[in-house]
Amino acid sequence: MRVFLTLFRVNLLFELAYRSNFFVQALESLSHLAFSILGLALVYSHTAELNGWSVYELLALVGVFFAIGGLIGFIIQPSLQQFMQDIQKGTLDFALVKPVDAQLLVSMQSMRIWKLTDVLLGAGLIGFSMWKLQTAWSWLRVGQFALALLDGAIIVYSFWMIMATLAFWLIRVENLLVIFESLYEAGRWPIGIYPGWLRMALTFIVPVAFATTVPARALTGRAQPEVLLAATGMAVALMVLARIIWNIGLRHYSGASA
Repeated sequence: MRVFLTLFRVNLLFELAYRSNFFVQALESLSHLAFSILGLALVYSHTAELNGWSVYELLALVGVFFAIGGLIGFIIQPSLQQFMQDIQKGTLDFALVKPVDAQLLVSMQSMRIWKLTDVLLGAGLIGFSMWKLQTAWSWLRVGQFALALLDGAIIVYSFWMIMATLAFWLIRVENLLVIFESLYEAGRWPIGIYPGWLRMALTFIVPVAFATTVPARALTGRAQPEVLLAATGMAVALMVLARIIWNIGLRHYSGASA
């Protein structure tokens, strides 16, 4: 936590040097959210529900989509893109010689502070949806949602980490991450509306379903215990796999000082 707060302050000072950029990017986030809501309004002007999801349940899903997407844009994407560049330039040495776990350091070295607006907008949309649904809260539901959201964040981070670590062996890894970004856009809709082959791909190959649909189901009280258990198992497995691949990759790294 101390490492995170230190790096957060450094990145915040950098962002404050370009304050107009923060407001422009915040306006972009608001525009993105507005178009997403307009898309929902268009769909629900022709139907009362979509694959069993009411309008406010789907609005909660969009909130989760924005919150997780904001987390990706805030710390995961910029940090791991910087990590891949450091591998290619040989400047990963600077992280490896510091007295802190190198994977931890490269995972939070670069932050886009303005992306926190997406997280806040997503949280606000979730709160509004729950208010409109008149959801009866319970500690069980809150716990299920928190667990599902944590699992989704770990799964997304671990998947990104595994892809980024391939830069120890490959050159154009960025192309794989661009594909993931495109597929993540599918997470703004329930996974159940897609064909079977695409549902499988978005669940087990590119785990978008665990990042968006599963937390939204937990939030609306439709979470299945076996699905939450599977999400937790996948989160632990991917986190361990990411660490194993990281350690193997370090043994193949030849930096500027090697």
